[in-house]
Amino acid sequence: MPTVIVATGNPGKLKEMQVYLGDLGWELQLKPDAIDIEETGTTFLENARLKAAGVAKALGQWAIADDSGLEVHALGGAPGIYSARYADSDAARIDRLLQELEKSGDRDRSAQFICALALANPQGDIVLETEGICPGEILRAPRGAGGFGYDPIFYMPALDKSFAEMSAEQKDANSHRSIAFGQLMPHLKQLTLG
Repeated sequence: MPTVIVATGNPGKLKEMQVYLGDLGWELQLKPDAIDIEETGTTFLENARLKAAGVAKALGQWAIADDSGLEVHALGGAPGIYSARYADSDAARIDRLLQELEKSGDRDRSAQFICALALANPQGDIVLETEGICPGEILRAPRGAGGFGYDPIFYMPALDKSFAEMSAEQKDANSHRSIAFGQLMPHLKQLTLG
């Protein structure tokens, strides 16, 4: 069974990846805390590449990384790659985003969640990459008690629900992460990790 390092120190992200990659027969492991890859990219895909390549090279093993966040059209794509660092808590991030939208005139509430994935071989070369995009809108106030991050204000018109109002199954089937893994899976199934 091939081992693939998930280029994160977050056990929740490891569990998430196991859900999507479980059928491949890979043993997924968290990267060691001692390896810290600086996210200096200007896009989600650049940061995913940096993390996957950096961890793969450091350990001499296959590595997969993701980088994801929210882009709001009226805010010029903010918070973008700074989604997790936009404020110091989920509630504060939501408050800041809603205030920034109000300042912008509040007309265009279109937004998208993006998830970039990159897989690197043991030499650090990016072998596969993709970006899943889930379009939606920003609500004027949070709705729903599920999810995390910006989920309570990210609304999908097709389902008439915020991400926080969806069941875990609905969110898994419609999220940017699901879209990205869906695009990558046919290629991952054809890959032989030697």
